[in-house]
Amino acid sequence: MLRQLRVSADRTRKDAAEWLEIGEPTLSKIELGRQAIKGPHVRLLCQLYDVDAGTLDNLLRLAKEAGQRGWWTAYRDTVPDWFRYFVGLEGDAADLWNYESEFVPGLLQTSAYVEAIGRGARPDISDADVARSVELRRERQSRIDGETPPRLHFYLNEAVLRRRVGSADVMREQLEHLYASSELEHITLRVVPFSAGAHPAMSGSFVLMRFPDEDSPAFAYLENERGAIYQEDPGDIARYSLMVEQLGGMALDAEESRAMLKRLSEQ
Repeated sequence: MLRQLRVSADRTRKDAAEWLEIGEPTLSKIELGRQAIKGPHVRLLCQLYDVDAGTLDNLLRLAKEAGQRGWWTAYRDTVPDWFRYFVGLEGDAADLWNYESEFVPGLLQTSAYVEAIGRGARPDISDADVARSVELRRERQSRIDGETPPRLHFYLNEAVLRRRVGSADVMREQLEHLYASSELEHITLRVVPFSAGAHPAMSGSFVLMRFPDEDSPAFAYLENERGAIYQEDPGDIARYSLMVEQLGGMALDAEESRAMLKRLSEQ
């Protein structure tokens, strides 16, 4: 809401940061919900944005309630805090660009594929934990499948499609689901083939996320087994944006990618 009010007031992040006497990165974290904001700062921003008293009261109430749990915290025993936070941002995005080198992206995984990943990574995982992981994937998917879903741009390493996860039936179902998903209006799925050779994303998977009323992505998200990094420096965002552009020049187009999915699902 603060981000929307700033844009409506024709104010830049720099304007707001200078008004609060804080750095732009801090303001960015506040607008992304990654850092709490105190009541006095809410009042100051509302003064800058010329906000009416009713909206101010609502924002002050929300600021007090900001520490309450979101829907994803119900999965705190299943996934770590750093990932639950990412899931919270995911549903607010306008555009999401995702390059994956190893896995089918979580938003496109079938239940059987989720289970196969879990059991492959942790042979001792309990049935209850597997069920919770599947439930979380379904919840994530439902939250980006509404009337106005974000635009999802997926680039998949060919290895993602060729590595058999689970049984042949599990993988066939997953490939068929990718094919069906690629036909949805808000989803673009393109394969980076082995024949493309060396490419700029060989260092690993990443996600770029842009929010409504913003001209450029807010951050690049990089994940590892121990946590995640949000790269918000303009130089880093420009670098990953260029990587997406370069992948677009090397990947199969949407029709060619669908043809590969169909061919592999039939093998």
